[in-house]
Amino acid sequence: MKRIHEMWIFAVCVGLCVACSTDSVFDDWGEEGGTPPGGSSGSSDASGTLLDFDVSWSDVADESYVETAETIVTDKSDEEYDDFVENSTFSSTIQIDYSNGSATVTGFVSGVTITTNGAHVTVSSSVAGVEYVLSGSASNGSFKAYSDKKFKLTLAGVSLTNGSGAAINIQSGKRIFVELKAGTENNLTDASAYSTIDGEDEKACFFSEGQLIFSGTGALTVTGNYKHGICSDDYVRLRSGSNLTIASAVKDGIHTNDKIIIGGGTLCVTSTSDGLECEEGFIDIRGGLLKLSTTGEKGMGLKASGDVTISGGLLKTEVKGAASKAIKTDGNVSLTGGQMILLTSGTALYEDNDLSSAAGIKCDGNMIVNGVELSIKSTGAAGKGINCDGTLNIANSVLKIITTGKQYVYNRLDSSAKGIKADGNLTIDSGTIWVKTPGGEGSEGIESKSILTVNGGDVSVYSYDDCMNASKSIVFNGGNIYCYSSGNDGVDSNGTLTITGGTIVSIGTTSPEEGFDCDQNTFKITGGTILGIGGGTSTPTSSVCTQRTVIYGGTGSNGTLISIQGTDGAHIMSYTIPRSYSQMTLLFSSSKLASVTSYAIYTGGSVTGGTGFYGLTTGGSYTAGSQTATFTPSSMVTSVGNISSGGPGGGGGGGGWPW
Repeated sequence: MKRIHEMWIFAVCVGLCVACSTDSVFDDWGEEGGTPPGGSSGSSDASGTLLDFDVSWSDVADESYVETAETIVTDKSDEEYDDFVENSTFSSTIQIDYSNGSATVTGFVSGVTITTNGAHVTVSSSVAGVEYVLSGSASNGSFKAYSDKKFKLTLAGVSLTNGSGAAINIQSGKRIFVELKAGTENNLTDASAYSTIDGEDEKACFFSEGQLIFSGTGALTVTGNYKHGICSDDYVRLRSGSNLTIASAVKDGIHTNDKIIIGGGTLCVTSTSDGLECEEGFIDIRGGLLKLSTTGEKGMGLKASGDVTISGGLLKTEVKGAASKAIKTDGNVSLTGGQMILLTSGTALYEDNDLSSAAGIKCDGNMIVNGVELSIKSTGAAGKGINCDGTLNIANSVLKIITTGKQYVYNRLDSSAKGIKADGNLTIDSGTIWVKTPGGEGSEGIESKSILTVNGGDVSVYSYDDCMNASKSIVFNGGNIYCYSSGNDGVDSNGTLTITGGTIVSIGTTSPEEGFDCDQNTFKITGGTILGIGGGTSTPTSSVCTQRTVIYGGTGSNGTLISIQGTDGAHIMSYTIPRSYSQMTLLFSSSKLASVTSYAIYTGGSVTGGTGFYGLTTGGSYTAGSQTATFTPSSMVTSVGNISSGGPGGGGGGGGWPW
């Protein structure tokens, strides 16, 4: 978020990996009997698990992602048919062996001319079906090719360092099949300054005007001292089994004009600018293990002008520069498989009269998250987890998102940390989502600038500012939702608030903050089990509600059990208050509240059995403590005790840090 700020307010790849446990993130929450948020009866505050979870680097389970099943396309009408070397024939072979400052060429093919200058080899070809096999070592050598036809380039244990240009320079717009021969290690290093022929483009250690298709099970290590590690003015494709390392690159690890397709294998990149950049097309990751590390200002892990699609594999990205993003696209993002662990640590940046902050994912279009494990941690000022300019849909996924940075202020502009933010509609259909944003003012957990809808899933948010916020409307149709704000509202809609189902526990801070805040707009409840606590609350709109609600006002002491029990002995609910309130307003709504039954509110006592969720227990048996009030919910909304109207939610506020 960027807004006018009042003047008086001031305010790598090699050796690094990320992993995230695949164990259920709710294993120790909501135990039988209503375990309170701190983990045991009478404990002091929000869930220790929610507070303590982290996203970090490790080497766990990398190897399982390296080998990705790959189907060779055999249908000639398929647009990817020509990308498979198995569908081409290379009947002529030329061997080039580098040794002792020179190159030995073996094999003659009519239509192919080869010249050597020491260990610098230049090939000119007008014929098809040629394979060039490179081996040996040269401390001042290179391979350059001009060709009217596609060809195969096999790296069979070659090490080339060029002191005046690219190590491999393909001045051909045709498709080049690069095979990394099994069992071989290959190394390429370019110069820090190039001597380039006029009219020729040359901007990477391994450069090609045409497509580069990498296959084979050998290994290739590239060091880009001039610009990029690998560059194609067309596109780059990595097939399953390939093993590429960009040990360092002054600019991008892999740079293309058209697209990048990762079908499998292993790709490690350490670069100053972007890990992978596609200037005019898309990035498609289908499998494999990718480890991307960037250090420069506005350095992106993945950067595309088109869409970014990830359907498999393991992506580990760490970006450290100011305003850097692990994934950045001008188009849409589709995450439908695999695991992603994205780390950012850079601060925000003032540029072009605006602020740009670091983010795990920055999507300028729409975004789909379905069937993935996604973990993000942003530690810099105003860092974002997910920042989507369009609509965002989440389903069937495990998300762990942490932002810890403070608000970033530059003159009259400011930007705050966000866990998940969408300018369009944000919809959660299913899955398990953890969000933690303790950074201070403006650090919201889940935010939509339009409509926020939860249809299902397990959603847990700990934030300093609002846990859930929407500009137009918030709708809960199902799921298990827990919100704990240490400085503002639990749930805050600037428009309407509708609850039709689910279990929702929402904890705000002291007055004027609220468990549920929708200003004076319509607050509709037709189903669900709902508990909100704060200094105040918005009042449900009786004329549109079909489920009864009680609002209780009084004091609240940290760790005290508060309960509602029917005069018939039925235990309706118990909840362990997670912080102290000099004025506490509790909202509770459930289908168990009947208009003809009288109920008593108790503090203290004990509860056994029942169903627990973040300190809320429904059902079970209650041993009564001290009775504080009675009520009969003859109306849709019944008020008991000393009620404080929180009104429109304020900014900031007390509550302190739960730890």
